Amino acid sequence: MRSFRRIAPFNRSVAAIGRLQPIVANFHSSPALKSHENPLGIPKSPASAPRIPRKTTRRPEPIAGVKKTVVVSSAKGGVGKSTVSVNTALSLAKRGLRVGLLDVDIFGPSIPTMFGLSGEPRMTHEGKLIPMSKFGIQVMSMGFLVDPNKAVAWRGLLVQKALEQLLQDVDWGTLDVLVMDLPPGTGDVQLTIAQTVKIDGAIIVSTPQDVALVDVIRGLDLFEKTYTKVLGLVQNMSVFVCPNCNHETHIFGVDGAVTEAKSRGLGVLGNVPLDPQICSQSDKGVPVAVSGGVQAKYYDKIAEGVADQLGV
Repeated sequence: MRSFRRIAPFNRSVAAIGRLQPIVANFHSSPALKSHENPLGIPKSPASAPRIPRKTTRRPEPIAGVKKTVVVSSAKGGVGKSTVSVNTALSLAKRGLRVGLLDVDIFGPSIPTMFGLSGEPRMTHEGKLIPMSKFGIQVMSMGFLVDPNKAVAWRGLLVQKALEQLLQDVDWGTLDVLVMDLPPGTGDVQLTIAQTVKIDGAIIVSTPQDVALVDVIRGLDLFEKTYTKVLGLVQNMSVFVCPNCNHETHIFGVDGAVTEAKSRGLGVLGNVPLDPQICSQSDKGVPVAVSGGVQAKYYDKIAEGVADQLGV
């Protein structure tokens, strides 16, 4: 195994003959970034598979070694999508499945924090990234490959190439389910994944308020256009229960996401309340699906619905 080293500054030597030196520290002046071919700086062996052509008409294909791929999506940010991704993946693993979690939020990766993971992934002799492992699942994130204190100020082409590397250059081994945590929106990342990877189902995350529901409709439209099956909707932050008196307060409205889902013939995978414990456990790097307690049951229910529809 080899260690993956962060991107070297431009003024260092970036290559030895026959071996590319990884890049990460200086996004704007790095020669590899200028090439637009290897923004993550993954060393390539001579036997590496050819890259996907920029113009391709091939059909989406499964990721090597992965039986089922599920994307967790929201066209609006701040609805708790990553929290749902993490805890659903962990709940799937509790069912005895081999699970991987891929964080493809290029600009704002949060999965490393939620798992309490840091450092750089190792690499195989073939130049593939080896996912980190914790709580019984394999994890790969853009956050492992870049400086957490620096902005990823990349334009569209670099984002697309980095995404292709995350999709192609990770050695997952054999997985029953790969959960992808998508960035918010309906842009380049979502389209690239839908056109490149065979997606077996999508989970849409929303909160009850009308502002979020408008984006739910946009997300549904995207998956319809890309012929992606929607497994169901998760209504997050559905209600706040006072820890002192157990009084329920619908801060973001009452069942707006559920009503919208039913009107479109879409199933509801689960409702997750606004619970401070869910947030605090994620910040500690020990998600509630691992730590247990009453909060875990919400994600266990979501995982059950996902597993049933995937047939795993």
